[in-house]
Amino acid sequence: MKIAVLGSQGQLGRDLCPRLPGEVVPLTRADMDLSRPETISPTLETVRPQVLVNCAAYNFVDKAEGEPEAAFAANTWGVRALARACRVVGCKLVHFSTDYVFGLESGRTKPFAETDPPGPVSVYGLSKLAGEYLAREADANNLVIRTCGLYGVWGSGGKGRNFVETMLRLAREGKPLRVVNDQLCTPSYTADVAAATASLIRAEAAGLFHLTNGGACSWYDFTAEILRQAGLSAELTPITSAEFGAAARRPRFSVLSNAKLAGVGIPAPRPWAEALAAYLADRRTKLNT
Repeated sequence: MKIAVLGSQGQLGRDLCPRLPGEVVPLTRADMDLSRPETISPTLETVRPQVLVNCAAYNFVDKAEGEPEAAFAANTWGVRALARACRVVGCKLVHFSTDYVFGLESGRTKPFAETDPPGPVSVYGLSKLAGEYLAREADANNLVIRTCGLYGVWGSGGKGRNFVETMLRLAREGKPLRVVNDQLCTPSYTADVAAATASLIRAEAAGLFHLTNGGACSWYDFTAEILRQAGLSAELTPITSAEFGAAARRPRFSVLSNAKLAGVGIPAPRPWAEALAAYLADRRTKLNT
């Protein structure tokens, strides 16, 4: 099997490529740019993969509120062009989406299943939801995976960044941390998401799947656990989403249920606190090599 991975140099892509079966062809924006649909078909015609995994996206959640055209160009119309090009060459598309397709149910406390109706509250969330529909409409054999709050060791150095690294850096600099405590979700380690994605591909899964680490926490809870596991102390204060004042609204509750994975014989990923411990251990190894 030949599998091409678009966005292969990102946090998720770099954890995914070594875990995939068969021949893996890493692709970057220079090879195929979702915001430039004319670049898609020529690359697919040349590479001719059996599976294309799309880890690329416009993911500037707050900027999208002021530049919706850019968000929709990549996350919606680019995905439509990608899905159609895959159909022409007989290639299965595996596409990543987000928990931000939810948010309208303000009183929600039960994890979302794939069958629950979405309701995004931001331009970014809407652009990703539209991309989901277009990916699945192009071919029923395509696979869409919703995940949440990704962080990986390839964002721990150089130009990379993620929430965990930001909190570690600020704590080490002695900066006070004011972190939102009224958004519940499941931050997820890219290594775990990548491993389960590879299993879904091997199982020839199709349709829509939720894939995160287990459990739920607020970003404040997550930060407190980051500091505890890293042995750091900092002035940590819980704040509301309104106090934080981001340009884009976030879901107050966007915990995703992983229950559907069992139906294709794939174990649910480990709890988020265990995944964080593994990440901190893996980053120490990476930074020391």
